[in-house]
Formats: sequence, structure tokens, C-alpha cells
Amino acid sequence: MALNLNSTTTSNGRRRIGTSMSEINVTPLVDVMLVLLIIFMVTAPMMQSGIGINLPQAETESAPAEEGLTLTITADGYIHIGESIINLNLLERRLQEYFFNKTKKIVYLRADRDLNYGQLVQVLDIIKKSGIEVVGLVTEPLEKPAANKRTG
Repeated sequence: MALNLNSTTTSNGRRRIGTSMSEINVTPLVDVMLVLLIIFMVTAPMMQSGIGINLPQAETESAPAEEGLTLTITADGYIHIGESIINLNLLERRLQEYFFNKTKKIVYLRADRDLNYGQLVQVLDIIKKSGIEVVGLVTEPLEKPAANKRTG
């Protein structure tokens, strides 16, 4: 006697032969994943905006060339290490902790062009007291006016 696994008995006694659904429908899953992918693609550039400051301009390029810590000081005097704001009173201890076992102690300072000069000197003094050997000042390249071209 053969047993048919795909047959079922209905309420009126008749046998119905058919296949049961044993696969998962992945179409809704793919739709949701595509929507999430589009959302992440649109929002990812917005999350990497950084701290908005106006760097001073200089003719020589002064972008960080070596690995080091970047400090950012905004026009209103807030000091940022990475994306977090640090209090001026805790800056020396935080710098000492960061450079504890490091051989090269380099700090790149990004300061807003409208920052009070006294505040900049105060931060530089704390950096020197922390035992930092090299301090680099980050600037933007100077915008040169477009040269007038004559054709003729």
C-alpha cells in the first residue's frame, strides 16, 4: 500500500491532491532590503558632515601628512577631539592619556579663522604642557582669482 503524502481529506470526505507550500516567498524581503539600501545611501553622506569651521587660508598647503591627533576649535571656543567636545580644563589630561605609550606625539590644530587669538594661545599652551613635540596648524589653500584669458 502506497501512502500519498500530498493528499488531504476535506470535510465532506473527498480527497484533495495537491502540493503544500514549502518555500518562503523572498520577494517582500528583497523589497524591504532595497528600500533600506536606498535610505542608507541617501543618509550616509549627511552623517559625515563633520564640524563646520572656516579655516584660515594660506598659499602653502598644510594638510596633515602623518598620523596624529586632530583638535578642532570652533569660532565660539568649543574644543573637539574627533566628534566629541572636551572641556578646556580636561584637555591636558586627555592629551596625556591619548599619547601615553606613543613614540610620535603630533597634534594637528584646526582653528576657526574668527577664533580669539588669546583662546588659540591658551590651547597651544596646554598642548605644550601635555608633552606634545609637534603641533601642526591646518589651513585651507588660498583661492587664486581666475586668470583672464585673451583669445586672438
